[in-house]
Amino acid sequence: MTTTPVEVPSKPETQFQASRWLLSIKDLFLHAVLQDRVLQRLYPGVMHLLLFWGVSIQILGSIIALLQFELFLPFTIPFPVNTAYLWFELIMDIAGIMIILGALMALIRRLVIRPKSLVNRWDDWYAIAILLLVPIIGFFSEALRFIASQPSWRFWAPFGNILAEGLIALGVDPITADALHQFFFWGHIVVALIFVVSIPFTKLRHLITGPLNIVTRPLRPAGALEPIEDIEEAEKLGVGEINEFSSDLLLDLNTCVQCGRCEDACPSNLSGMPYSPRELILNLRKEFHSTMISANGNEIEPIMGKALDKETPWYCTTCGACLKVCPLFVNPVDTIVDLRRYLTLTTGDIPGEVGEALMGMERRGNPWSMPKESHAPWVKEMEIPIIQPGEQTDVLLFIGCAFGYDSRSQQAGKSLAKILQKASIDFAVLGDAEGCCGETARRLGHEYLFQVMAEENIETFNSIKFNRIISPCAHCFSTLKNEYPQFGGEFRVQHHTEFLSELVHEGRLRLKSSENRSVFTYHDSCYLGRYNDIYNQPRHALNAVPDLTSVELPRNKENAFCCGGGGGHMWMEIDPETRINHRRLQEVVDSTKADTIVTACPYCLIMFDDAIRSKGIGESVEVKDISEVLTDHVYSEG
Repeated sequence: MTTTPVEVPSKPETQFQASRWLLSIKDLFLHAVLQDRVLQRLYPGVMHLLLFWGVSIQILGSIIALLQFELFLPFTIPFPVNTAYLWFELIMDIAGIMIILGALMALIRRLVIRPKSLVNRWDDWYAIAILLLVPIIGFFSEALRFIASQPSWRFWAPFGNILAEGLIALGVDPITADALHQFFFWGHIVVALIFVVSIPFTKLRHLITGPLNIVTRPLRPAGALEPIEDIEEAEKLGVGEINEFSSDLLLDLNTCVQCGRCEDACPSNLSGMPYSPRELILNLRKEFHSTMISANGNEIEPIMGKALDKETPWYCTTCGACLKVCPLFVNPVDTIVDLRRYLTLTTGDIPGEVGEALMGMERRGNPWSMPKESHAPWVKEMEIPIIQPGEQTDVLLFIGCAFGYDSRSQQAGKSLAKILQKASIDFAVLGDAEGCCGETARRLGHEYLFQVMAEENIETFNSIKFNRIISPCAHCFSTLKNEYPQFGGEFRVQHHTEFLSELVHEGRLRLKSSENRSVFTYHDSCYLGRYNDIYNQPRHALNAVPDLTSVELPRNKENAFCCGGGGGHMWMEIDPETRINHRRLQEVVDSTKADTIVTACPYCLIMFDDAIRSKGIGESVEVKDISEVLTDHVYSEG
């Protein structure tokens, strides 16, 4: 193995060109204004929409009202007037009621509904209180003004007018109203100013940091990590102290509103591991504030062992569930990998099994630590062509480590090869020239090793000619497609489910009716689904089998539950009581009654197979790669 990592191409100067700004405007409109992610949950979605639009309208209206006076500008803006002013009053009244309703919904949610993931901190109560006080005092000020001046248009402010009628019924006369109005008018201004000045110091900061985080987040492909540039010359590898995080990740820390959606989606948390992406972010934010923001901040100390336990970074499977549900695009996965990089490359303080996997990759080129000669013996058995430098093929089948070294996955590899042969596909493999894609090393924090492997594979790819790479591993596929371009490896990459779906659609793969009375259920791989939006192609290929009975898991597609093998967990020793694959298998058994689980990733295949064996239910449930299912239904004459 060479020891010089590939040079990371310098970032183009076009990052902030028009296309970037157009995309930022689109994201701002979709995620901040329309709040599509917030509305994925009905009650909190409606609650937050009422608060967001109510506060936004009130702020805009207040600015318009202030422009009627020469306070900030040497001139006034005569708007709104006449009919426009009446509509202005109506809209401002409605906005005030929206804030009150939203704040009351928030209060009910915290005092009555009390979802498990919701935590109560002092600034949660402060936010609700201030959001109630501002419009309530404002309505009283408006009502007293109506009583004192009796404007003919007061019906255009219906809620203020209703309150005025109520106060009159209680005996408030115009003289008393005029005196009280001064108190409420200035009280409203003071409370509103308190609201404004408290924004940076409370969770209200997300009013600013939220939209900012949405529009400035890195626009890398989903699942692609930020490379360490000039890694051999880099002074810092990973993050060991809070000030070493990049600016976008520091903004992340100050954007989180503690809503708990990430915690509700996190497979590690739901399986009982002492890990929460929310607590990860909040603990780091606390460290950030105490050292870099507070007056005479504390001395900066190492994160591990102080802000976080040293085991914390290793609980994450990098499945991306937290990334999909966060309304403000906070990214715990990048934070975790930065911490792992420091532990792996700087201190070496890593779990033993992680060290063994990385050592296997360094010495033998794969995390299974198996000799090269044992890679994919089925290639020779099936007389599959091995492409040589300078030769050409239509499809380059990148087998990967799992389909090459794991005995269970090798069966799936053979099935895929049979399908390609039946469909008369011009394909070849690299043989001994194929190296590990390096995905495991990168997720475990060994960026240097990943870059070395990427360089070797890119050099190999460039030595031959092909139209596309087909990968049966979701992790290899995502790495080759989304991360190799960071190092100059621009290739057309497809997952085998995409290619199989294509063959079915074109009629090149003829499938016969299923005589198997089994019930099939498809499990979405995290790196295939959430990171690459490939949901329909596997289902299209599977459902192309006539008379095949399939059912969906309750948690499917972007809400699918992780198999527990990603982020290096394939090689970690996990407490039997907190194994994610056991929880996912139990969902299959309890919710679908399926007897065949269909996967499209060898990690998922291995994790389900392990869970089935551990629970001793192999007679009632089996797991197959989608290639194996289709092979069982391919016409023998091809």
